[in-house]
Amino acid sequence: MLVVKALHIIFVVSWFAGLFYLPRLFVNHAMVDDAATRERLALMEYKLYRFMTPLGILAVGFGFWLWFGFGDMIAIGGWLHAKTTLVMFLIVYHLYCGRLMRDFAAGRNRHSHKWYRVFNEVPVLVLFVVVFLVILKPF
Repeated sequence: MLVVKALHIIFVVSWFAGLFYLPRLFVNHAMVDDAATRERLALMEYKLYRFMTPLGILAVGFGFWLWFGFGDMIAIGGWLHAKTTLVMFLIVYHLYCGRLMRDFAAGRNRHSHKWYRVFNEVPVLVLFVVVFLVILKPF
């Protein structure tokens, strides 16, 4: 089980790297005016999204393996339900990033760079809460 736990942590860290960087690309994309830079950023966003999606799937998959591999021992307490809810929120966030990426590629961005700066902080806050839930198991 330690190998599964290690793989889960590796894929979570990798997925979060993408969740941190993709919205940062959106900030830059919302600030540029020239077509060449917009195209370059759209390509970077697309490639990053294609790379980070399997990482997220593997992170969630190994998380489920840990959950069901440990059985009822790990499922004791409401902390796991809170963590699972936050992971589901991150999946929705990830999918919404995909929509934003497609909107940028099609020239349909509706948000300012300031909005993306705030949007960029969401996974940071979720990570803080999830780590504390997993380590402290407060309830």
